[in-house]
Amino acid sequence: MTFRGSYTVTITPFTDDGAAIDLEAHRRFLDWQLASGVPGLIILGSTGEFLAVSDAERTEFVKATVEHVGGRVPVLVGTMNAYTPNAVRYSREAEELGADGLMVVPPYYYTPTEDEIFDYYRAISEAVTVPIMLYNNPVTCNVDMSAALVARLTASLENVRYIKEASLDVARVYDVIEATDGVMQVFAGERIVQSFLLGAVGYVNPFGNYAPRASSVIWDLLTAGRVEEAQQIQRKLDEVNAIIAAGHPTYGHQCYSKALAALVGYPVGDVRPPLTKFTSLGGEGEERVQRIRPLLEQLDELADRFAPRAAVTR
Repeated sequence: MTFRGSYTVTITPFTDDGAAIDLEAHRRFLDWQLASGVPGLIILGSTGEFLAVSDAERTEFVKATVEHVGGRVPVLVGTMNAYTPNAVRYSREAEELGADGLMVVPPYYYTPTEDEIFDYYRAISEAVTVPIMLYNNPVTCNVDMSAALVARLTASLENVRYIKEASLDVARVYDVIEATDGVMQVFAGERIVQSFLLGAVGYVNPFGNYAPRASSVIWDLLTAGRVEEAQQIQRKLDEVNAIIAAGHPTYGHQCYSKALAALVGYPVGDVRPPLTKFTSLGGEGEERVQRIRPLLEQLDELADRFAPRAAVTR
């Protein structure tokens, strides 16, 4: 299976009291994603609060997602853990439950060496047969996987063929492709248009949680050569991001993603601690959401205007 396009990295819906995963809300949310034309889904990533779910919840959530999607689009599962045997266990379980691929960040907290990172991914790779998407996120992991390390992993582990590149250095997209002789398939972590122009084949997309049509169409436009129209969508997404980032630290995308999903008709609860709950932001949070509302309407208008002529390459 080949992964291409703008994959929503989804929120994890919780009940109003936060005590359980809300599977009914999740199924409604998945139906909306599929109806919006999203070409793939990634669950239990950073946006999905993977650190805040129990092992039992993880199993139930992966199983429910795979069964509900039913092969209509690829489903990737975040299976990272700071303890290698846990990451291996999560990865093997995800494959057994029918996941199409894995997205795996390096071990966090420890600031591991390159050899430690290599051994971690090797253990996961040897335990599964599905494709593995590396996730380079130095902001949270305190390590930045160099293009040389990515090339080493690509050459040694045959199911390591994708990477979400979120180092905030857009030139890294080009560096990784060059270092791997084009074998590694790069998914953008930000700067969608620029990453595409440097050779990225997809985008791991948090905006899909509340603007799935526009943030999916953007990649169809790029593959159709309609870069300026894609730029128009990216500029609106950048405006949304600026409003969120100005009002909340690094992981504002979790609580605001959930608030904005509710705004457009898909309530999914709030975040779990220690993340800041949207409800605790009070008037400031509501004010920012209301500033984002017209931008979402404008994104829908752009999707309506551009999508009928966009070349679909899913």
